[in-house]
Amino acid sequence: MKFGVITFPGSNCDRDVVYVTRDILKRPTHRIWHEDSDLGDIDVVVIPGGFSYGDYLRCGAVAQFSPAMRSAVDFANKGGLVLGICNGFQILTEVGLLPGALMRNRDMRFICDRTPLKVERTALTWTSNYTQGQVVTIPIAHGEGCYYADTDTLKSLEDNQQVVFRYSSSDGTVDNNNNPNGSLNNIAGICNKTGNVLGMMPHPERAADTRLGGTDGLALFESVLQSALSVA
Repeated sequence: MKFGVITFPGSNCDRDVVYVTRDILKRPTHRIWHEDSDLGDIDVVVIPGGFSYGDYLRCGAVAQFSPAMRSAVDFANKGGLVLGICNGFQILTEVGLLPGALMRNRDMRFICDRTPLKVERTALTWTSNYTQGQVVTIPIAHGEGCYYADTDTLKSLEDNQQVVFRYSSSDGTVDNNNNPNGSLNNIAGICNKTGNVLGMMPHPERAADTRLGGTDGLALFESVLQSALSVA
């Protein structure tokens, strides 16, 4: 399985993802510059965190027009696996691969912390190595991470089991007291209806090495590899 990591001017988590996929998992990994329209023969596209194009206009608003993202949209529409982390999640909503939008945090402050997440769906390529209802601890670092969608969209997400991760307490309680940014329904990550596109605000690549204090995020990347091996 080959990974491709898109790099924009202002990306700052692309090397973290490359470290996980190339150095920890030992998988072929290609850096894809934002101006490249040819993604190559990759199996997974990762859109990393950071501040693409300086977050001008709004987060992800400019990145959606890059040649690499146009190709990523085509890739996703053909069933390719696409993961958007933090700014990558914001970009995925801007290009329409995922519904809703990411807005300014409830307290209008940038948050950098570790937070518990409840795993809501494991029947996915991305989450097969987790257990249903498992609570994991993953770092967050964002100023515009408040997930918002209209009532009909929220209902559709819930009805179709597209909510993959929710902010919670360490014992799995999902409520407003355990919601760091004001996201509706405590949403931390969602997928599209077919499950091949995942967007999440927390950073699993920052929880993939014991030297960083935890490996709860590594299971996400390992899930992808395990799913590929089971198909093969």
